[in-house]
Amino acid sequence: MSWINRVVAQTLPAVPKPIVRRVSARYIAGETLDEAVSTVRELNRGGMTATLDVLGEFVSVEAEARRAGEAYLEALRTIDRERLRSHVSIKLTQMGLKIDLDLCFEITREVVEEARRLGNFVRLDMEDSSCTDDTLEIHRRLHELYPNDVGCVIQSYLKRSAEDVRRLAAMKANVRLCKGIYLEPAAIAYRDPQEIRDSYLRLLERLLGAGCYTGIATHDDALVEGAYRLLDGTDPAAYEFQMLLGVREQLRQSVLDRGHRLRVYVPFGSHWYAYSLRRLKENPQIAGHVLRRILNGKS
Repeated sequence: MSWINRVVAQTLPAVPKPIVRRVSARYIAGETLDEAVSTVRELNRGGMTATLDVLGEFVSVEAEARRAGEAYLEALRTIDRERLRSHVSIKLTQMGLKIDLDLCFEITREVVEEARRLGNFVRLDMEDSSCTDDTLEIHRRLHELYPNDVGCVIQSYLKRSAEDVRRLAAMKANVRLCKGIYLEPAAIAYRDPQEIRDSYLRLLERLLGAGCYTGIATHDDALVEGAYRLLDGTDPAAYEFQMLLGVREQLRQSVLDRGHRLRVYVPFGSHWYAYSLRRLKENPQIAGHVLRRILNGKS
């Protein structure tokens, strides 16, 4: 049935939104900040920290980018007020990256400044390869001003990542390392799953060796096991595992049971549909579940 699941995953845009919303609810904390707070509080009770993400990307209007910045300021203040153990993660295209680099820097700097004031932290998420240079440039500028309050993301499937990690290691940057999810040309990205895993472990070893605080973001059993080997003798304060809300809870629990710190990415907001489609396409088994709900007449 796996081939059927994959076919369904590619045709999900034709699925009625109410069905997608119900099936993808496991991946999303809700549409409101209050719902996200409840999810984070539950994760905190379970011994996990969180990263809040206000869903949205690729805005084309300045006013919308500024509203996104305000939403993150509100999220940071709510985290502080509710005494939650949570950071925030932002996509720079939501902050106007494709409108104007300086506008994006201005909005993002205000968010990072507020995080610094509140003793919190901002992760600059990584998007498709058209954003990589500008994202790393904004990170560099912010890191000069707020070295302890901002971090970035590196995707192991991009062939350029070895050089990017070399520069980030020299900066002692805080880096979240993931495989990468965007469809990229073979000229710039590894396609073979084992090549991506090998790249991931090489990058992880370099980051840890350079003393960079590293978020080991993966749900891949082979990478988790590889990370365990690389972490042997490493200060537990130098890294954390990171996973997505609703994905592989048993693996998540096993990481906790082995005594490692774990952070869960908690997305929320009104722009849930595009995020849901991406998550479902990444997980064809869940896409197959969507098909079964349709055939059973459920919505």
